[in-house]
Amino acid sequence: MEVTEAAPAAAAAVEAEDGNGRKGSWYVLGERAVLVPYLREHVPRYHEWMQDPALLEATASEPLSLDQEFDVHRSWTLDPLKRTFIVLDKELIKGEFAPGNPHTEAMVGDVNIYMNDPDDMQLAEIEIMIAEHKSRGKGIGQEAILLMMAFAVEKYGIHTFRAKISESNVASLKLFRKASRMLHTALCLKR
Repeated sequence: MEVTEAAPAAAAAVEAEDGNGRKGSWYVLGERAVLVPYLREHVPRYHEWMQDPALLEATASEPLSLDQEFDVHRSWTLDPLKRTFIVLDKELIKGEFAPGNPHTEAMVGDVNIYMNDPDDMQLAEIEIMIAEHKSRGKGIGQEAILLMMAFAVEKYGIHTFRAKISESNVASLKLFRKASRMLHTALCLKR
């Protein structure tokens, strides 16, 4: 499934105060979700999620040891062609959102883009996982996708997004189809 362009998000990408343009210094605020950089503090919880056979199947992933998960985290954060945000459920944040605080209590999933087509650097593969059952069906995944797309357009000049989804992953197919319709509607209204 491909979508060309992204509608402007209702929220903005913000560079954290300590930021100097590094990948880890950006966060994105939405109405229901906050996208934060994938930090080392997130790895243990992420690793717990990736022990679930259903999530492994849905994400076409293999189980890793915690040490391997830390290695993957390091490689992802250093790779300029990958961008990963942890998705936070705003309702689960204790106190106020604070940039730089990993807010592990509010982690519910992740959203990624991969700019891995050397012939078209304006195309990105996009993925999402809402691992926490209590945060599914609340529109958080949809908002996270739209926020990530708007971020990718603004920060990297991405114009086309591709999602690779197994036919058996009905929830993701439904999510991306709905997001695609919303983007096309927003683009038509924008013109």
